[in-house]
Amino acid sequence: MGFIHRVSSYLRKDRFQVPPQDERIGKIDEGALSILSAFRREGKEAFVVGGCVRDLLMGRIPNDWDITTSARPEETMAIAGRQGWKAVDGGGRRFGTVIVVVYGQNYEVTTFRREVYGQDSHRPEEISFSDTLKEDVSRRDFTVNAMALDRDGVLYDYFDGLSDLEHKRLRTVGNAADRFQEDALRLFRACRFLGQLDFMADSSLVEGMKSAFPRVSGLSLERVRDEVDKLIVTSHAARGFDLMVRTGLADCSCRAKEKGIFTDIPILPELSHLVGLPQQKEFHKYDGWYHTLAVLEASKPVLVNRWAAFLHDVGKGMPGIRAVRKGKLTDYGHDTKGAEMARGILTRWKRPTPFTDRVVWLVENHMKFHYFANVPEADGLKWIRSMARNKVFSSSRDMAEAFVQMTDLGNADIIGCGKELSDTEGHSAFGRYMEKLALSMPVSTHELHYGKEVPEALGPYVAEGMQNLLLRVQNGNLENTPEVLHEAAIRYKRRRDNEKRNT
Repeated sequence: MGFIHRVSSYLRKDRFQVPPQDERIGKIDEGALSILSAFRREGKEAFVVGGCVRDLLMGRIPNDWDITTSARPEETMAIAGRQGWKAVDGGGRRFGTVIVVVYGQNYEVTTFRREVYGQDSHRPEEISFSDTLKEDVSRRDFTVNAMALDRDGVLYDYFDGLSDLEHKRLRTVGNAADRFQEDALRLFRACRFLGQLDFMADSSLVEGMKSAFPRVSGLSLERVRDEVDKLIVTSHAARGFDLMVRTGLADCSCRAKEKGIFTDIPILPELSHLVGLPQQKEFHKYDGWYHTLAVLEASKPVLVNRWAAFLHDVGKGMPGIRAVRKGKLTDYGHDTKGAEMARGILTRWKRPTPFTDRVVWLVENHMKFHYFANVPEADGLKWIRSMARNKVFSSSRDMAEAFVQMTDLGNADIIGCGKELSDTEGHSAFGRYMEKLALSMPVSTHELHYGKEVPEALGPYVAEGMQNLLLRVQNGNLENTPEVLHEAAIRYKRRRDNEKRNT
């Protein structure tokens, strides 16, 4: 049965007793168990619910614990008070959530509720309390997130979530079109869960998506960006992005508000042309899209690395880039075009400038890195000196970090070609060499190794003199040591004094 053990005691159609040997009940957090026990003593129903139950059943350690209860918010506050626990209103009358602090940990305890959706693309228009667990879990998004577990290890599964876990299948609670129409953000959550859980989307889920696409225009950029960022660093991000792009969800637009005015923000339409884009079989096993997904998953699960991997070949196949030369498919200049497209995407997504600049640099230079790593005659030091002089990076450490990220992208690009002989050691060795060079190359005068005697020696020419010393070190004409810099400063002042006298 894989990672799920078959439940042996069938109590009701939707209620199971977790076998004692499974020991999952022992993995429930101590604070959550204390809350469940306290509510039972007070005659109230209480269950851990949602993602934490899913994670327990998958053998994972939950990041947080959500609790649902028949108790109303004021009753929850009172029960917590009698236990000596701190309780904070987390939405109280409207949302039914109380944050209970037990053993220094926060637990969200929410009253059973029902929701009615209206014009808003994400938030319910009306929330009211309900009296049953089944009605509460009926409002949830996916079957694997709609299971609940009580203090004794009884599993409540009204929508066959356990079966979906066994089959690694993502399915909505009830009709998929209805669930997505209620909350369009669930479209992106579906993509994220595929990447997070390594699941496949049920056909009913896929079929129910498109009817909700018009609702995406009402979602905020911040919410969409948050879901996409969570997806892109998952272990199986390719699954989620494949669903997003192939269904056309990536071609939709959300919105951003600035100075009271909403602006449409296209999500990721630039990726659609990669699907089925042929590549030269001599170098690539996959088409442009599958190559992109393979590179994505081969890269380090860090935002900068993953976004660079995701967009590294976005320029391929574009007009003026795709060509056939001597019977072979080529995409000369796709790195430059891709960098331009990447900047457009990340700018409209309102990414911080340093983040955007770094991803763009990685996309723009990934082919150059391949060339330098493969051609012994290529001068890596010359490349480093040029970037230092042109202040491409704010510091030598920043430049070194960029080459660590570039090495990761280069290696992932090799792996993503799908060829049997995908040796990355040469690229790794070259990347380490470039990192070392970058760390030794000053980008600003602050990184020159000098003492207070150097500015003193330069006298009235300190500003221009320090820049002169920096340039000479970058060009390899001076060593970056206190003694050498001091002597050079003395000579510089002497020369400038002579020039002044002869003017």
